[in-house]
Amino acid sequence: MLRRLLVITVPLLVALVASLGIPLASAVVQRETQTTYLDRLGDASRFASLGESALQSDRLEALSQEIQRYDNLYDIPVALVSADRRILMSSRQGFNPSNDPEVTKALNTALNGGVRPEPEYTGWPWRTGPMVVVEPVGRDSEVVAAVVTISQTRGLRTEVLRQWGLMALAGLAPMLAVVAAAWPMSRWVLRPVGRLDEATAAVAQGNLDVRADEVGGPQELRRLARSFNIMVDVVGKALNRQRAFVADASHQLRNPLASLRLAVDNLEPHVDGELAREAHQIAVEEAEEMGRVLDTLLAATRLDSARQTEPVEIDQLLTTHRAAWQALASKSGITLKIDVPAGLTMQEPPGGLGSVLDELVSNAIRLANATEVVVTGKPGELHVVDDGDGLSAEERELALQRFWRATKHQNVPGTGMGLAICAELIESAGGTLTLHDADPGLDVKVALSASRNGTSA
Repeated sequence: MLRRLLVITVPLLVALVASLGIPLASAVVQRETQTTYLDRLGDASRFASLGESALQSDRLEALSQEIQRYDNLYDIPVALVSADRRILMSSRQGFNPSNDPEVTKALNTALNGGVRPEPEYTGWPWRTGPMVVVEPVGRDSEVVAAVVTISQTRGLRTEVLRQWGLMALAGLAPMLAVVAAAWPMSRWVLRPVGRLDEATAAVAQGNLDVRADEVGGPQELRRLARSFNIMVDVVGKALNRQRAFVADASHQLRNPLASLRLAVDNLEPHVDGELAREAHQIAVEEAEEMGRVLDTLLAATRLDSARQTEPVEIDQLLTTHRAAWQALASKSGITLKIDVPAGLTMQEPPGGLGSVLDELVSNAIRLANATEVVVTGKPGELHVVDDGDGLSAEERELALQRFWRATKHQNVPGTGMGLAICAELIESAGGTLTLHDADPGLDVKVALSASRNGTSA
């Protein structure tokens, strides 16, 4: 976030400096060009005034010496051109400015209309041409000649570059100062944001002991961190009360339930008649069902408090659980096949991946009305597939909800929470448990990462 903030801020600052610097740089060019032009124009006007007097008196020697001294001193050639474009005199031998198209255009303007032509040169550093100044001798229809000076512009361009450099330094210094101040300021502002983000991620992973920093950063962020910590405290207390209630209720119900079960069992010798024995058996089954519900509630409570995940080797897990699965399948007359490649490693959810597979295989054997159950695997995935009756699309959506049971399974022992708890366990490890149609049967897919992710429930 700090990098993105600077990426946004620095270009805006550069754009601001450029928006001020570019017009100022253009103004410098115009000013220096105008200064140089006025200086050359003053010299040309003086030569034009001397030339008009010299042409009227036909005494050109003094003017010729004047322009030669000027050329030697400033290295600026000067020429006096007549109205018929002849060179009357020049400061250098062979100097004929009328050969230049730009000079010719300016001469036509000065000699034909008696108007001083506007300069076409602007002193941008990348323009290397000379500055041409043409001043008519005489006015209006009495123009008899024109003075032409051609000045090299190296000094002008050098001065422009020098002033541009000073301007760049003057603009760069405050910009660097702002950037230097923006870096620690941004870090000061964003450090609490980063810590709040870390705390939020930890809370999302189930760690309610983490707290955001309430000390550093602006007042608004400190207030936000304080509100966040209060919220986490409230949520943590509510969850703790909920877990405590479920655990306490489950434990407290165990003793009366055990006493009830014992009392029901003690009634058996005193039960006479078919109807009485049937009612007694129903009471025994209901007591057992209540015990399974309590066990499931306690398992759900342990699930809510579990956090860290660990990688597990699937080969070792299958070695531990294969015998129990095979015995259960044989008892039910179902064929069990396991086809998992060697060396497969997956992230184990809290409570163990083995308990999840135990539940899935047990459900497939007990509830699917299948003849074959196949456990397959590949990197990142495990599948428990049966060829039984399967579930409809609507039933597959409802099957992962707690206490839901299909209508056809209502008379089969179970609580309707096993699959929901398995799904929550897998999600706590950063994976997913989904149900798919196997046509025929049901395909329960477990997707888990093979790397350690530290995901919490």
